[in-house]
Amino acid sequence: MKEFSHLDPKGNPSIVDISDKKVTKRSARARSVVVLGEEVMKLLDGNDIHTRKGPVFQTAIIAGTMAAKRTDDLIPLCHSLGLENCHITIVTRGHDAIIDCHVTTEGKTGVEMEALVGASVAALTIYDMCKAISHDIVISETKLMEKTGGKHDFRRDN
Repeated sequence: MKEFSHLDPKGNPSIVDISDKKVTKRSARARSVVVLGEEVMKLLDGNDIHTRKGPVFQTAIIAGTMAAKRTDDLIPLCHSLGLENCHITIVTRGHDAIIDCHVTTEGKTGVEMEALVGASVAALTIYDMCKAISHDIVISETKLMEKTGGKHDFRRDN
C-alpha cells in the first residue's frame, strides 16, 4: 500500500529526506486549460489578447515562469530547486487557452510541483487580465502531463 511521503512516523508534516537520493535529470510538464468564452476570444489578435493591462499571454508566461521558480515559497513542504529551464507555451483551441509548462533540472527530487505551479499561475494571470471583459472565464483543469527522472516516469496522453 502506498503511503503519504510528507508525514513523519508520528503523522506530522515533514519534508521528504532526499539526502540519500542520486542526482538525476528531472523534467515535468503540466497543463492548465482556461475556458475564455466567445466574448474574450473576440479580442484574440494573432497569437495574443491585448488589453489595457498589456499582452495577456505574454504576461501569463512571465508570471508562470516566476511562480515556478518560487514554488518552495508557496508549497510548504517542497524542496528549494534551482531550475535549469522553464518553458511555457499558450495556444488557443476553440474558446480555450491551453497552457503547457515544461520544467527541467538536475537534482535529487522531481519538478512536478514547479510545472503545476507555473501552469496554474499562468492560468490565474489570464483570468486576472481578462476578468474586466467577462467573469464567465473558467480554469477547467490543471494536471500533470508527464514527468521523467527519479523512481518512476509518468505520461498522460490527454
